[in-house]
Amino acid sequence: MANEVLRVYLDNCCFNRPYDDQRDILVHIETEAKLVIQQMIKNKALELVWSDVLDYENNDNPFEERRIKIAEWENLAVLSVAMNDAILETARTCMQIGLRQKDAAHIACAVYANAVYFITVDKKILHKTIDGITLVNSVDFLRSIPYDD
Repeated sequence: MANEVLRVYLDNCCFNRPYDDQRDILVHIETEAKLVIQQMIKNKALELVWSDVLDYENNDNPFEERRIKIAEWENLAVLSVAMNDAILETARTCMQIGLRQKDAAHIACAVYANAVYFITVDKKILHKTIDGITLVNSVDFLRSIPYDD
């Protein structure tokens, strides 16, 4: 039996991590882990999910070069999710446990797309539990999966 490729969703703060201050050791480590994840996506060892929510949030990025680089990841996604009633209902449920609207919408899109992991560096999200998906930071994601380079 062939190994199943994991489907993942990276939120906007994860995509932006390489642009954060790398002098902070945790930021640097999370960035390095995120870059490994990106390479795994490029190598088709992971399936990336994209969404309207990522487009919406990325379009608000005031730094044009960053905005363009992040938007290019949509081309590598196996699925791009458009908002619909099912996603909105899941997002409302996520907001009931204290998630912000955008964060809830990201997670709802990931759940709808059957992503196994929601990868983020946002600590406010990482302390939550959502049925149907594992919320994890980039470093812990790499620790949790078998990896061959």
